[in-house]
Amino acid sequence: MLIHNNLNDLSERLYPSSGRTYWGVDLGGTKIEGVILSAPSPNAVLTRRRIDTESHYGYDHIVSQIVRLINLLKTETGLQPERIGFCTPGTIDPATNTMKNSNMTCINGQPFRDDLSKALGVPVALTNDANCFALSEATMGIVQDVVPDYRTVFGVILGTGVGGGIVFRGLDGQAIVQAGRQGIGGEWGHNSLEENGYACYCGKRGCNEQVISGPALQRYYLEQSGENRNLKEILERYHQRIDPVANATVERLLTYFGRAVSTIVNMLDPDAIILGGGVGNVDLLYTEGVERARKYVFNDNRLETLFLKPKLGDSAGVFGAALL
Repeated sequence: MLIHNNLNDLSERLYPSSGRTYWGVDLGGTKIEGVILSAPSPNAVLTRRRIDTESHYGYDHIVSQIVRLINLLKTETGLQPERIGFCTPGTIDPATNTMKNSNMTCINGQPFRDDLSKALGVPVALTNDANCFALSEATMGIVQDVVPDYRTVFGVILGTGVGGGIVFRGLDGQAIVQAGRQGIGGEWGHNSLEENGYACYCGKRGCNEQVISGPALQRYYLEQSGENRNLKEILERYHQRIDPVANATVERLLTYFGRAVSTIVNMLDPDAIILGGGVGNVDLLYTEGVERARKYVFNDNRLETLFLKPKLGDSAGVFGAALL
């Protein structure tokens, strides 16, 4: 083992000053995570840190916490970013250059990207968590293992909410996030799925998010049974075949998932769809759910789209941010 007596020499070997680095920040309602990569690979992490968001203190405090996190990363590594990517709840409205559609409501209507760039002194790229999920899994996750020559990938977030992200492969081989003219590319969670269904905060009724998200399924079970159970318990009771309401709840998930995801296939015809989020862990979606989708796809009862389990876990957001 080679022991370095010179601390600067050791720092240079751990955190080389030459060569490109990739800086990413994943902003959540509870935690902010930062990472520095030496290459676009999950095995190239130089360092990563998490601090509390403390969003209850408001917008300016969130910006100051992000600055604090970046300064911690700088101090630890001695590196300086050329640019920083951000994974956020919500997205930038191209028409106003302000945030919208974030459940962290204090950042809505704010010029968040510009304020971050001014506070940090470097250019900032910013997109929502579903886009970052799709980008990371397409570039350094499961898609590279299964279909590395992909043309189009759709990343599904199926959990507390329902969202999605679209990634295209450019002519130069680079992954391109398709945020869209209005910044809402991939937002399949707010397509109407169930006529006269539950009211959604977006103003419509029966959106995907109000039918196949985790809370929506638990609400359905509660209304049908009078008992409050989480999705894990409902699934256990379904597999045990001891609860007709659990059976009905899972059937509801499979049927409506099939209908909802078929619209993605019919519109984009992606090479792969990656299922993220807590509900995305339901194994039945990859078998029975896909079979339900087959009936609705406009392709003579054939469905050749690959449905893949994500590889990067809760690192997908921060890795995707770094890749921006």
